[in-house]
Amino acid sequence: MSSKKEMAKHFLTLCARGDSREAFKLYVATEFKHHNAYFAGDAKTLMIAMEDAHKANPNKVFEIQRALEDGDLVAVHSRVKQVRNDADFAVMHIFKFNTDEIVEFWDFGQLVPEDMPNENGMF
Repeated sequence: MSSKKEMAKHFLTLCARGDSREAFKLYVATEFKHHNAYFAGDAKTLMIAMEDAHKANPNKVFEIQRALEDGDLVAVHSRVKQVRNDADFAVMHIFKFNTDEIVEFWDFGQLVPEDMPNENGMF
């Protein structure tokens, strides 16, 4: 069996490339709930939103920077560009697992400012 960290990374990779139905089929529990403020909290709504996002931006750039696993929780820090020449977004996805299924999900994003005073960057 893969680690929860590898499952979370695979889930996000599938969703980013437009295969959200496969990602949800493989990894999401029937009791799944999420905390994205822009959509109803059920799995089907989020899956369709991810599918629609891919259709709107089929050339999205999605790069996982790091992933951390602690018990039943996984956090994935990523760089996202909706279109290749667009600004970067720093994105954090947090997963809660029950054995090998995702039961809860949080996601947060922040535009990377062009001119930021922090010399360390966001990645």
